[in-house]
Amino acid sequence: MNASTASAFPEAREVAAAVQGQRDLAAYLTTRTDTQRIEIYDAENKAHTVDLPTSALRLLVDILGELALGNSVKVVPVHAELTTQEAADLLNVSRPHLVKLLEEGALPHFKTGRHRRVLFSDLMAFKNKRDEASRKAMDDLSRLSEELEMGY
Repeated sequence: MNASTASAFPEAREVAAAVQGQRDLAAYLTTRTDTQRIEIYDAENKAHTVDLPTSALRLLVDILGELALGNSVKVVPVHAELTTQEAADLLNVSRPHLVKLLEEGALPHFKTGRHRRVLFSDLMAFKNKRDEASRKAMDDLSRLSEELEMGY
């Protein structure tokens, strides 16, 4: 990913490396152990052995999968406190719309001084619930379309 901005989309060469890296890592990743040993090479092409948690390597496979699709990736700790703008960006809504959701009580939040904060875990729970409702609505529309023989 570009070092200049964390939200930049990966370049073509990074996408290609992510595709290959995800395939290679997934092929050798074993989930039977808590840690795994990998080799990493420095600028002088000297190998260094690193022990990593298997859970971190599984996460890396997921990250590489997103990069392979051309998506930018940001890692956020589950306990992170987000600003209203960060939360709005993650939901792909405007900040005023997010603030309205907070004021309506649709999404839990707290204040730090005069500023509202949203826990990442609460935001993801809200997003999952919203996405599930959207999927159900689409399924209902599809079912209704079939019942009415609308041909969609």
